[in-house]
Amino acid sequence: MPLIKMQTSVKCSEEQKKFLALALSKVCSHCTKKPETYVQSIIEDDAIIAFAGKIANSAFVEVRGIGGLTPAVNKDLSAAISKLLEEKLKISPSEVYVNFVEVSASSWGCNGSTFG
Repeated sequence: MPLIKMQTSVKCSEEQKKFLALALSKVCSHCTKKPETYVQSIIEDDAIIAFAGKIANSAFVEVRGIGGLTPAVNKDLSAAISKLLEEKLKISPSEVYVNFVEVSASSWGCNGSTFG
């Protein structure tokens, strides 16, 4: 809470995946103002993604959270995520979709319980 999950068509080395998992965790924590101790990040690479009618280097990023995903936060997250993926994976920001999902606290579980 929050969770940031990226699927990309770019094949990444183990080191790249570790770097991206940690970098996306930091971005998510910074933009949402949530402690990084609560952030989970998942990296899935080497997917086949069709974007704009062609197979291309692309990414889909999903951010889920319990409160705090406001329009302003979402814009900041989208910009920071796109910049990171352009710098590290050479994916154009125009080929990155970012989806934001608010989840009720009672629908998010951890440590044998829920947050609400």
